[in-house]
Amino acid sequence: MRKIVHRHLGKVVAGAAIAVAGTAVMIGITLPGSAGADESGGGLGAGGPAQQAAQDGQGGAVRPGVVERAPAEGEKGKGRDPLTDDEMKRVEQIAVNRQLLNSSENVKGARGPQRIGVDLTEPETAELDDPNAPRRADVTFYDYKDDTLVTKTVDLDTGKVERTGVQHGVQPPISRDEMTEAAKLLIADPLGAGLKADFKDATGKELTSPDQLVLNSMVYRATPGAQPAVLDACGEHRCVRLFPKVKNGPWIDSRDLVIDLSARKVGKLG
Repeated sequence: MRKIVHRHLGKVVAGAAIAVAGTAVMIGITLPGSAGADESGGGLGAGGPAQQAAQDGQGGAVRPGVVERAPAEGEKGKGRDPLTDDEMKRVEQIAVNRQLLNSSENVKGARGPQRIGVDLTEPETAELDDPNAPRRADVTFYDYKDDTLVTKTVDLDTGKVERTGVQHGVQPPISRDEMTEAAKLLIADPLGAGLKADFKDATGKELTSPDQLVLNSMVYRATPGAQPAVLDACGEHRCVRLFPKVKNGPWIDSRDLVIDLSARKVGKLG
């Protein structure tokens, strides 16, 4: 793992330098008073033609940039508007009834299902041209107690659950909370020693928390003969491969490690 990080570190640094240069160009183009700045080496100093024109029209003063506030978000959307924060909170509260709360477990093993996402439901075929069609939301949870995906469709107007779907062996993208828990398990596991060593090489500090990393992930499903026995249930179990990055630093290659969130175990691919 460490050889891969060191081998690509030069490319990472070079890429970062290009990104910084690109950012500097964008600043030169978009910041108020900087457009048309002297290209002969004066940087963002005074004297550029656009800045002079601004001064001529304002008595020598450059108008400061103005950041407009985002429009206020209403409590309820209309039609195919994206769900508002209030709507997402409300439908989640409606979907998690007492029975589901008491019978399920989240990624940490605590009571209640693991929230995966809340999405606006696609309209039914007969409602496609109806401007007054019901506005609905699909609330998706993962129940770690029995490895099931639970989807509830809630009518936003009536506040009622219209239908409930329960599926086994279905693995949606990993949520942020699940990524964080996977990183905690990996850091605490002996197989995470390489990750921690690479982090220390890059920063000079000990890796003790997922908060020190930027995390990306993908679901892992077992492939016959491609993994150790500890990962054979992946696909039925909720399993994840992490792609960690040091904050403001390089990526760390941990593609050969898989975290089984259902069994709370880590395995290494051959």
